[in-house]
Amino acid sequence: DVAVSVSGNAVIVKKISLPQMTPEELAESIHWEAEQYIPFDIQDVSLDYEVIEGGGSGGNMDVLLVAVKKDKISEYTSALTQAGRTPTIVDVDVFALQNCYEMNYGIDPGRVVALLNIGASIMNVNVVKAGVSVFNRDIAAGGNQYTDAIQKDLNLSFEQAEALKKGEQVEGASPDSLHPILQAVSENVAMEIQKTLVFFRATRQEDRIDQIFLSGGTAKIHGLRELLADRFSTSVELLNPFLNVRYNEKEFNPDYLDDIGPSAAIAVGLAVRRLGDR
Repeated sequence: DVAVSVSGNAVIVKKISLPQMTPEELAESIHWEAEQYIPFDIQDVSLDYEVIEGGGSGGNMDVLLVAVKKDKISEYTSALTQAGRTPTIVDVDVFALQNCYEMNYGIDPGRVVALLNIGASIMNVNVVKAGVSVFNRDIAAGGNQYTDAIQKDLNLSFEQAEALKKGEQVEGASPDSLHPILQAVSENVAMEIQKTLVFFRATRQEDRIDQIFLSGGTAKIHGLRELLADRFSTSVELLNPFLNVRYNEKEFNPDYLDDIGPSAAIAVGLAVRRLGDR
């Protein structure tokens, strides 16, 4: 049995305010309510929702609405089926990331934390307060931008550029020539994050972020963490998805887990899911 997650422009996450109603009434009306917020034909999406405890005011309740295009889900589930696995849960990257964070670091009701997962082509942003996602967004930016820039500027193959990006030695390319390229791309990545967080502050009552946790395969790019800490004047920490995970050190090398840790955040968040949980 496999849990998988999706992200990108085929995924819509909205927090909506509805009149107070019973769970049965909500189940009956949610599709009609969702049509007002989903920019796709409601027949083309799979829909789920969750009432946010303690949310809402003036007789209303807050509902987190998630819609994913059915063809996007089919791409993932058919690949799993062809691999001989049974797809049982389809989650969303930003919420799998949040599950991983909360499992390892707990929930501090007074802190606002930004979770940034920077993959190859998509960056997931989830701002969390008191165990609730108050803002999330997927950005079309990631590690591929570093590889492309290295490949272009140093006239290398994709494989060579990818190896150099990961800190490996490549014949004919010196580390000194790499640093300004990484710095330039990191500035662009930081700019995308900054625009997203400015939008968050403009649309939410929160105007602060107490800490940033960085994950994804791109999280360990040389100088990125320091650049983000300087840009946002806040603590930036690499997220450790195995912080609260017990394992046998005879079977799993701690140094290896430490090395791959940031890349495993969403996978660990999916691993804590159980069929039928909420």
